[in-house]
Amino acid sequence: MACDNEPMPQPYEYDVLIIGSGAAGLTVALNLPEHLKVCVVSKADISSGATLWAQGGIAAVLDDQDSTENHVQDTLSAGGGLCNEEAVRFTVDHSKTSIEWLIDIGVDFTRDTDAQLHLTREGGHSHRRIIHAADATGHAVSTTLTAQAQARPNIELRSGRVAVDLITNRKLALPGNRCVGAYILNLEDNHVELFRARFTVIATGGASKAYRYTTNPDGASGDGIAMAWRAGCRVANMEFNQFHPTCLYHPHAKSFLITEAVRGEGGLLKLPDGSRFMDRFDKRGELAPRDIVARAIDHEMKRLGADHLYLDISHKPEDFIRHHFPTIYEKCLEFGIDITREPIPVVPAAHYTCGGIVSDKRARTDINQLYVVGEAGFTGLHGANRMASNSLLECLVYGRAAAADITRREADIPPPPEAPAWDESQVRDSDEDVVISHNWDELRHFMWDYVGIVRTTKRLQRAKHRVDLLSQEIGEFYSNYRVTNDLLELRNLVTVSDLIICAALQRKESRGLHYTLDYPGLLHEARDTVLIPTTYRTPSP
Repeated sequence: MACDNEPMPQPYEYDVLIIGSGAAGLTVALNLPEHLKVCVVSKADISSGATLWAQGGIAAVLDDQDSTENHVQDTLSAGGGLCNEEAVRFTVDHSKTSIEWLIDIGVDFTRDTDAQLHLTREGGHSHRRIIHAADATGHAVSTTLTAQAQARPNIELRSGRVAVDLITNRKLALPGNRCVGAYILNLEDNHVELFRARFTVIATGGASKAYRYTTNPDGASGDGIAMAWRAGCRVANMEFNQFHPTCLYHPHAKSFLITEAVRGEGGLLKLPDGSRFMDRFDKRGELAPRDIVARAIDHEMKRLGADHLYLDISHKPEDFIRHHFPTIYEKCLEFGIDITREPIPVVPAAHYTCGGIVSDKRARTDINQLYVVGEAGFTGLHGANRMASNSLLECLVYGRAAAADITRREADIPPPPEAPAWDESQVRDSDEDVVISHNWDELRHFMWDYVGIVRTTKRLQRAKHRVDLLSQEIGEFYSNYRVTNDLLELRNLVTVSDLIICAALQRKESRGLHYTLDYPGLLHEARDTVLIPTTYRTPSP
């Protein structure tokens, strides 16, 4: 790892290593006992993940007119027959206590004039059950969790670090099926560091950056999913990529999300001539689930040859709009769009990865002492389509579950074994970075064109051919040059794109977020698409 004549850096050792600093990762850290030595690593600033940008809110049963059964049934309905009902009930049953925990640690949610929590409604929900902090819930949650973590003496927050690969017993040629840490690239000095840990938690988010247009931050490159797959974990339902229907369409907006709550509060989708169209696609109109709305917008854009459509809430009072959606109002105003007087130009964009690393309700994966929480995981909650605002809830519920399981087990888990430092003695610095940028652009373009909102078998086969060639090229590049952030992200994106394509080719039907013109109907039996790596071992109970 070190250059000639440089001292070999010492490995880091922790009780718990958490890769990712969003709501999921920080929830785990904050719910662990304070005698455990915990490290949270993140690519950029600690609060730079997808949580920070989540606008809508968190779904939870907090109103007497609502019930957990209503929330369960709404989730099952949105999931297209593929939700794991046990996972759904587990999540919903723990929704209220998770929200109470957030309130206890200082998250300031929006309240009505009578000081009661204000609840809004989003697509797929039969009741108002979305608790929020104006239209910047993710910011409120992220900043509070970060501040709490910074105040804990047992938690180290290390930014500017990118995970390269997990370290397992198999990689060390030791018996057993255990994760013992990870190799982490320090972006400050571009050296790979050794992090050993008794427990490792993947909280790296989704893989929406595989697509040309996405609402996600730059770090959403599927790192955790790809690392777990290489280490021997199963992944499931990777074909279900949620495209958010309404992303701000503007050349300088960098895919700014227009929250679903705008439609929940009366926003109307319109064609360029000002006419509505959603009623022709679903009786719920603008409140239909996201996959239906995204396909409807995609259909109308292609039919009309339009670059974008419109979301209009200007018929609501100006004070109402500025109070409920201050972030959106200010952002649009930066681009010369006054949403109190004119419609918002919108386009669909890749938003959420419903599949991921197979895990149970304790957040355990197929590898002992390796956990996954948040968007990187597959719990069975979302099925074929994530219902709005269930994602932050999943981060909280499963983050707390992972922490509880680690707490129960930590006295029985020995320190990690010795592991070798990262060896880069046989590689050199790259002078061909143009290859990375070219392959990056090619990947995201063909994923958008061939593996997007509407698919066909021929398009998927073309994508598979291209991703196989890219995998070979990137493999050779990875073997010969020192790793960089761009190379690691591209390597992981190629892996998760391959998983998405393989899963999509296996599903011979149109269900939820997976829509193919070759198989427009539903099969009689709903089954998950579970992909098994060659390195898979049967997990311990």
